[in-house]
Amino acid sequence: MAKDRKAYSTGARWFVGPAMIVLLAVGIIPLLFALWTSFQQFLLPKVHLQGSFLGIWPIFDAPFVWLSNYRDLLFDESFRDALGRSLLFLVINLPIQLGLGLFIALMLHKPGNDLVKNIARVALVIPMATTFAVVGLMGRLLFNSDFGINDFFWNLIFGHKVQWLADPNLAFLSVSVMDCWQWTPFCALVLFSSLTMVPIEIEEAAKLETDKWWHVLRKVQLPFLLPGVTAILILRTADILKMFDVVFIMTRGGPGAATELISIYIQRIGFRSFDQGMASAEAIVLLILTIILSRIYIRFIYREV
Repeated sequence: MAKDRKAYSTGARWFVGPAMIVLLAVGIIPLLFALWTSFQQFLLPKVHLQGSFLGIWPIFDAPFVWLSNYRDLLFDESFRDALGRSLLFLVINLPIQLGLGLFIALMLHKPGNDLVKNIARVALVIPMATTFAVVGLMGRLLFNSDFGINDFFWNLIFGHKVQWLADPNLAFLSVSVMDCWQWTPFCALVLFSSLTMVPIEIEEAAKLETDKWWHVLRKVQLPFLLPGVTAILILRTADILKMFDVVFIMTRGGPGAATELISIYIQRIGFRSFDQGMASAEAIVLLILTIILSRIYIRFIYREV
């Protein structure tokens, strides 16, 4: 018995080991390196590699400034503006995606039309399976003022062209539309899977008691939807706050700074101004904000069924 337990433990370590190595290499080490450099005046043209610690951890000659980077970013108006734009993007897009996703999920949950629902479920996977770069390129083509299909129909209906990606407000709206197109199906599928957990007999009994669908939704279906809603809020909040590819390809953060979300701003500080220390501090602050928002979602929304 003891030999079997030891063999099982050894097999489990060999099974989990590769995943832990990948997690350490891709997640933990870059996070520790970002935390380390956030306490340094890490200017890329001025630092030099001085060897490595235990052969795995690079050592640079960047001077330590401790909390100076964090203090400076608190008084950085551009950082606050970029963070505010990201939070505005979150506040606008997340309710729209949840609302549309819930509507689609309720339509799929209705009995009948199995063939149509199966086709719809497959179609919903397509936007999520599309890479971010392709979504950004699609948005850049769709909202092009010279040959974009959106501008063609706008000109056909209203008789004039619109500079979608050149106007600050319309550029922000265009990026929001592409984000909603890509991730509303994700919300719909998660909420639809939550609806399938509702006991059929309870749902049918509730429908016999009332013919108002919102009463059934609030009293019977909502408790089963809350875990899925919490997962959507956490995942989409993290995705939106670190959203980079679609915005960068569509607008490069422009016009001006209209679509310069926090991830675009951090990229500009780190790879155009070459201030890796400040960029790392901003990324750490963004990580802390994401964790705080996730804890708030779990505390106030998540409920065990």
